[in-house]
Amino acid sequence: MTVRAIFFDIGETILNESRVWCRWADWLGVSPLTFLAVLGSVIERNESHLQVFEVFRPGFDLEREEAAMAAAGTPNTFDASDVYADVLPTLSALKRDGYLLGVAGNQPARAERLIHDLGLPVDFVAVSETLRAIKPSLDFFRRLVEMAGFPAEEIAYVGDRIDNDVLPARAAGMLPIFLRRGPWGIIQGRRPEAAHARLVIDSLLQLPQALKDYAESPQTRN
Repeated sequence: MTVRAIFFDIGETILNESRVWCRWADWLGVSPLTFLAVLGSVIERNESHLQVFEVFRPGFDLEREEAAMAAAGTPNTFDASDVYADVLPTLSALKRDGYLLGVAGNQPARAERLIHDLGLPVDFVAVSETLRAIKPSLDFFRRLVEMAGFPAEEIAYVGDRIDNDVLPARAAGMLPIFLRRGPWGIIQGRRPEAAHARLVIDSLLQLPQALKDYAESPQTRN
C-alpha cells in the first residue's frame, strides 16, 4: 500500500493556536491560565470547544463576538507567525518526495484565503464551510478523497485529535496519523482510542521518515 497524498488538519497541526486562545482570554477578561484550564476540562469531558465560552459568558454568540473583536481592532485571525516551525521544512521535504499535499480542517470560508496567503507548498486548501461537511463527519473525508483523486487507502490524514481526525479518517479508509501536540493531542493521546492511529508522531519533522518506514514495513508490503 503506497501513500500518494497527505492532508493536514489546521489547528495545532499547521497552526499554533496559543495566541488565538490567549486573545479570547483577554477579550473575556480572564487570565490566560484560567481560560486554558477551563479549556482543558472541556476537552477532558468531550465537549465542544465552544463550551469554554459558555462557562465565562452564558449565551455566548461567536459570530457577534468576533464582529465586536474586529471592530475593536483585535480580529480573531491568524497569520504566518502562528505557523509551527516544523511545518514548512516538513511540507517541503514531502513535496520533494513526490506527495500530493493538502491542508483541510474545520474552519470558516474566510480561512481559505488566509491559509493560501501563508504560501505553504501545498496543492489543496479546503475548509469545512466550503466543503459543506464538518469533521468528524465521514463526508468531510470523502470529499478529500474526491479532491485528491486517489483511492482512500493511498491518502493519509494528519491531525492532533483522536475524535475529529484519527477515528473518522480511519473509518473513511484513509491512513490516520496522530500528531501528539496541543491540548487535544496531549489529553486525547492518553485514551485507548489513540491505538487506532496507524502512525504516531510528536513533531511533523518525524513524518517523512515515518512514512518511509511504513511503506517498507512487511505488513504494508503484504
